[in-house]
Amino acid sequence: MLATNREAACVYCNTVKSQYQYDTTDIFGDVYHINKCDNCKAFFLAPQPSAAQLARAYDDSYYGEKENKFSPLIEKILDYFRSKRANIITKHKLPPAKVLDIGCGNGRFLQYVLDKGNFDVYGIELPGKAADRAASIAGITLKRGMLAPNDFAPESLDVVTLFHVFEHLTAPAETLKIISQILKKDGILVISFPNINSLQSKWFKGDWLHLDPPRHLFFFEPTDFKLLITDFGFEVLEENYFSTEYNPFGMQQSILNRLLEKREVLYEHLKGNTNYTKSYSAWHLAAQNMAFKLSYPLFVLSDVFESVVCKRGATVEFVLRKK
Repeated sequence: MLATNREAACVYCNTVKSQYQYDTTDIFGDVYHINKCDNCKAFFLAPQPSAAQLARAYDDSYYGEKENKFSPLIEKILDYFRSKRANIITKHKLPPAKVLDIGCGNGRFLQYVLDKGNFDVYGIELPGKAADRAASIAGITLKRGMLAPNDFAPESLDVVTLFHVFEHLTAPAETLKIISQILKKDGILVISFPNINSLQSKWFKGDWLHLDPPRHLFFFEPTDFKLLITDFGFEVLEENYFSTEYNPFGMQQSILNRLLEKREVLYEHLKGNTNYTKSYSAWHLAAQNMAFKLSYPLFVLSDVFESVVCKRGATVEFVLRKK
C-alpha cells in the first residue's frame, strides 16, 4: 500500500512542515516516506503508522516465537554484548545505585547489572513475550507498558538506559522530559539509536536495515541530537559510533535488501519467522546464513573505517550526565 500524504506531522515536535527525502517499504508491503522536519531536523515516517500497523509490527514474530528470540548460539553472543553494556553502568556509577532500563526486552542486560553488585534495577517493556521473559528474572522490578510521569519520584534514579529504544517512542520529547526529572543531579543517561547520517544510511536509503519501518518512527543526526538534549539539562560524556553488535550486520542485511525482492529476509530467518521466509528455499536461506558468517570479519573492518575514521557508523551511543 502506497503512502500518499507527504505533509505529515513530525513525530518528535509535531511540526507539519517537512521535506520529503525518499520512500521505504516495510516487511508487510506498506510504503512510507522519510521526511525531514523543518523545525527540529528529525527524520520521520510519513504518514505515521496506524495503531493496527504497529500492533502487526510488534506481534509474536517480532519478539521471537520460541523460548528465546534467537537461537542459543546467537543469544549467547548477544549476552556478551549485554554484559559489555553493564560495564558502562559500573564505569560511571558504583553501587548502591538505582538503574532503569526503558525497553528492557528480555531483561538479560539488567541481570548482568545485578551481577555487578548492589544495584536496584527496574525495567519497562511493552506487554508480550519479551516482557514475559524479563518477568522471570528475580530481582527486576518490571512495568509492562510505557514510562509515565508518576512511575518514579523526582531525582530518585542514578542511571537510565535506552538501548535502541528511543527511535520506537511515540512521545519521545515527553519521555526525555520525564527522564530529566527522575534522574538525580549527576545521574547518567545512556542512549543509543540508528545514525541517519551514517554512510550506510546514505548508501542504502530506503533499503537500510536500521530504518526498520514501521517500528522506527523517527531519527536524529547525532549533531542535532546533541543540541536538543542540552535543553533537558544533559552534557555529553562519551560518544561512540563503533558497534560490532549492530553495524556489520546492518551492512550485510542492507546489501541483501538491495538485492532481494523482500527486505530483512536473513534477519527474520535468524528469528525463526518461517511464515515470512517461506517463499525462499532452505538452500537459499542457508546460503544467506553462511555468507553472513563468513563475511562478518570483513564488515567489522569496514565498520572501523565508517565509525572510527569517518565517525559515521550505522549506530551511535551517547553517555550523558545530568547537570
